[in-house]
Amino acid sequence: MSVRRRLTTASGAVLLALAVAGCSGLGRSTVGPIAYETERKVAVVVTSPSVNGCHRLAPSGAVRVANESLTDIVLYRTRDCQGQDSIYLPINTSDSIVPGHLPWRSYSVVH
Repeated sequence: MSVRRRLTTASGAVLLALAVAGCSGLGRSTVGPIAYETERKVAVVVTSPSVNGCHRLAPSGAVRVANESLTDIVLYRTRDCQGQDSIYLPINTSDSIVPGHLPWRSYSVVH
């Protein structure tokens, strides 16, 4: 392979890496649904939420959450994704609250 061809290939690889890095945080979302159930047994499905920010669940909270997306999430008992009483929920897993405990009220996406 000629020197010119190697430089062209290397330059192309660098430009591609810079383009991907520059756009990686813009408008990204999870792939797949996050499903939950409220205390009144109402089923809610959120499809491909953004990976950015804090996401609120129904006002009454969720008693069961199934992470069917391709991204891990963290569940919180507060509406603002704060507090120490959180739980890490990997992809393709679910969690239910223990009777007598507060419901999940928000989540954030791990990215």
